[in-house]
Amino acid sequence: MATPRAFSFLVPGDWSTPTGGYQYDRRLAQALGAAGWDVELLRLDADWPAPDAAALAHAAAQVAGLAGGTRVVADGLAFGALGVMGDIVAAHAHRLRWVALVHHPLHLETGLTPALRQRLLASETRALQFARRVVVTSPHTARDVAAMGVAPGRIAIVEPGTDAWPQRPADPRASAPKAGPVRLLCVATVTPRKGHAGLLQALAGLKSLPWQLHCVGSLTRDPATSAAVRTLARDSGLAERVVWQGEVDAAALRAHYAAADLLVLASLHEGYGMVVAEALAAGLPVLASEAGALAQTLPPQAGWRVPAGDVLALQAALHRLISDAALRARLAAGARIAGRQLPDWPAQAARFAAVLDSV
Repeated sequence: MATPRAFSFLVPGDWSTPTGGYQYDRRLAQALGAAGWDVELLRLDADWPAPDAAALAHAAAQVAGLAGGTRVVADGLAFGALGVMGDIVAAHAHRLRWVALVHHPLHLETGLTPALRQRLLASETRALQFARRVVVTSPHTARDVAAMGVAPGRIAIVEPGTDAWPQRPADPRASAPKAGPVRLLCVATVTPRKGHAGLLQALAGLKSLPWQLHCVGSLTRDPATSAAVRTLARDSGLAERVVWQGEVDAAALRAHYAAADLLVLASLHEGYGMVVAEALAAGLPVLASEAGALAQTLPPQAGWRVPAGDVLALQAALHRLISDAALRARLAAGARIAGRQLPDWPAQAARFAAVLDSV
């Protein structure tokens, strides 16, 4: 008898949260559902990846309620924390078919204390021992997971899909000055890992150039970092040139991509970099760090890459790209070509389904 095409999806918190990881979970589940899979969503509310005892007890009860033999796809933000802290993964490994979905390892998050980093490394390393397969979103993350002791044969790479975005036309401004400032766009939740501070420091040295920065992303997920970067912008004399948009809906985000001249992402680590793929799909050139998987996500014909955390290199690249409309137009042409080659969500769901069929 064929195994039913069904699985339970353990998601940490509200998957409508507008981040790349949650978007991946949501869109993948929707595409698998459209392809005939029965997807049961199990929401695990807690302060992941550091849940308290009550949250762990609730998660344990939800997992214990799953029927024996159930495929369980667990987002890595919660899965890694269910290792040592709750030992929930190990307790049910004999009866559940665990599949871990790792966007990027927990211990590689920026801003962790050494003690928390080591605790998360130990917890996630233990949990991954009990996953029958580990799905990652990039070759770079596959190497990170292999370094944690997971055999390469148990790792599958399923990169995010990308929607078909309206293609930006060839830039007619390449040979004529643009009226108004060059519009820079940063799409990233304001957390230490996304590198807003370094971006502002780089732009502080470019006040003589015509630019305006629009930052799209949550200002509330890390209030301390949000307050710090807004203070930095003010103290650097950039308050009138940096617009903090906060979280926006899908239509507004598309409008931001359409209005921008350059996407800038100064992250210190990325497991993939979905906003880069979105920019390519929209035909928008990109300036990004080489952090994590970004070196593979951004093709050279579509943008420039600089070393992560190197403010001077970022400043030099911004100077060139803000000043040179013809260069931006060439990179935009490369972005349009690269964007047309990106896989869509149904294609990536089919790849994920093949992994599930093997479990």
